[in-house]
Amino acid sequence: MVRTRVRYAGGRKHNPTYYNLGDHAETVEVDYDPGQLSYEQLLAFFWAAHNPCAGHGSRQYMSAVFYHNDAQKELTLDCLAREQATRGTRIVTEVLPVTTFYVAEDYHQKYLLRAQASLMKEFRAMYPDPKDFMNSTAATRVNGYLGGNGSKEMIRKEIDQLGLSPEGKSTLLREGAR
Repeated sequence: MVRTRVRYAGGRKHNPTYYNLGDHAETVEVDYDPGQLSYEQLLAFFWAAHNPCAGHGSRQYMSAVFYHNDAQKELTLDCLAREQATRGTRIVTEVLPVTTFYVAEDYHQKYLLRAQASLMKEFRAMYPDPKDFMNSTAATRVNGYLGGNGSKEMIRKEIDQLGLSPEGKSTLLREGAR
């Protein structure tokens, strides 16, 4: 992943907020390098990262893929059909066109990283502007590792490019990708 941002999407309300979402869903916008990761691989991660068969009780937490073009739509529908056949049960994930993505509040961005006080202190020093923090590839990567994505080997390969102090590196190696 190059970067992720928490957004609200899929609804009609203008400028939704967490406490006034209207009919939007909480989403994660993903920027990725198709030379490193295909759209199909990204979808495989999506299916594996949650239970797309379970209803979430509200539109706010629904499972959805927002596509940008007909090729993404068709690939998403094909992958959904294969995933449904593999699981042997109905998938409730909605496949919707991208409309407007509204940026979620700062406290929703890089949520797992925000819970690591020592690492957040370093990232606040690197990115005093919350928008820069939200758009940071390094913050995205560290947040993902803290969420158990990737491996210790992956962390070791890129740790020197993340801008962390020796203490920050030690924390990430200890806490990330368990």
